Parts: sequence; structure tokens; C-alpha cells
Amino acid sequence: MPSQLEHAMETVMFTFHKFAGDKNYLTKEDLRVLMEKEVPGYMENQKDPMAIDRIMKNLEECRDGKISFEGYLSLFAGLTNGCNEYYIKKMKPTGKKF
Repeated sequence: MPSQLEHAMETVMFTFHKFAGDKNYLTKEDLRVLMEKEVPGYMENQKDPMAIDRIMKNLEECRDGKISFEGYLSLFAGLTNGCNEYYIKKMKPTGKKF
């Protein structure tokens, strides 16, 4: 039986492949659909209609409009880090959980 962390790793990996399909990379549209379906709270709170474009431009691992698995990991590491900072500043002091 996988640990909680192993399950999380599988989820991250399988989610990438679900949206990348056989091509093993994400396009901008793949990324948009992935984020709308998998992190809808982030997308709903995003006030910038150009957020996906900016994300694509800022990903060093993004070449020719293609996001590799490594780029996808970098993106979600950054998003997770932001969530962690929010948790530490706002939720942890009050004892709240996600």
C-alpha cells in the first residue's frame, strides 16, 4: 500500500500524462484545460486573463510552446510553495486545515 506521499507523487505523474497524452508534453491549451479541471480554485481566483500565457513564458523548461514533465513539476512546485506560504501566514496560526 503506497504511503500518502507516494500516492501524491503518482497523482502528479498520472495527471500530467492524462493531459499530455501520447505526446509526453503539454501545450498551452493542455495546460489551460489541466488547470481549469485540476486546480479550479486557483483559476477562479486568478484575475489575470493572461495568466496562462505568463506561466508559459516564465517556465524555463518550456521550449517551443511545449511543457515537459520537468516544467510541469516546476509549475506545481511553485504553486504548492505559494499555498504553503499562505498556510503558514494565514491558516496555521489559527489551527485551520485546508
